[in-house]
Amino acid sequence: MPVVNPGEYFVPPYIEDIPENKYGELVKIGRNIFVNTQVYGKRYVGNGLNCSHCHLSEGRKANAAPLWGAYGIYPMYRIKNREVVTFQERIQDCFKYSLDGIAPTVDSPEVEALTAYAHWLSTGVPVGIVLPGRGFTAVNRSRTPSTENGEIIYKTQCAMCHGEDGLGYKHEDGSPGYMFPPLWGPDSFNRAAGMNKVKTAAQFIKANMPLGKGFTLTDNEAADVAFYMWIQSRPYDPRRSLIINIFMPPPGGGG
Repeated sequence: MPVVNPGEYFVPPYIEDIPENKYGELVKIGRNIFVNTQVYGKRYVGNGLNCSHCHLSEGRKANAAPLWGAYGIYPMYRIKNREVVTFQERIQDCFKYSLDGIAPTVDSPEVEALTAYAHWLSTGVPVGIVLPGRGFTAVNRSRTPSTENGEIIYKTQCAMCHGEDGLGYKHEDGSPGYMFPPLWGPDSFNRAAGMNKVKTAAQFIKANMPLGKGFTLTDNEAADVAFYMWIQSRPYDPRRSLIINIFMPPPGGGG
């Protein structure tokens, strides 16, 4: 069983260790959904992303919002929701915002399988403990982010994978989704996603980008790239549509 030592990153169990029983079958389904959401979770997805595009290495990588760093601290109060949410409800938000789709019910097969996968990856994690590597790394910039500098860094460090236009690169074999995901445009995350926040994107970029060269950009440079991403177009915040529907009268009056 994996052990957590102070100051060290948790090491989740290996894929080969998934048990050969009903629970293991559910874990494998959850892993399939997580890694290839475009196929196994497609009925709830509205863009071209997979869960693993933001939670790197199949949800295993430290400082890339690993599942093992999240599962054990739920239920928790979440400012975004302004209430205590369960892990299953957190998954719903990912589908609505990061995947720009619709929320599955908490008892749907997809949510149950994803929860089982997160539970299995967290084998050996103490409940309620904030582990090193949970979420993203800290960013402490010393100046206001610059979109001009962000554009330069993007074109020299990021465009090779995500495209000059930021729209990513699809799989060469024609399979659904992207080999390198779009960072903006209609197939990316929407304005309500956590990654739409400059701070959150900067934290992710600092630790993980360019791919395989994490922690090579300075805090200021990571924030510059995040700000450059933020000014681009992407799907709208679906919560704004709800507010408009509530407070605006229907066409033709209704006052």
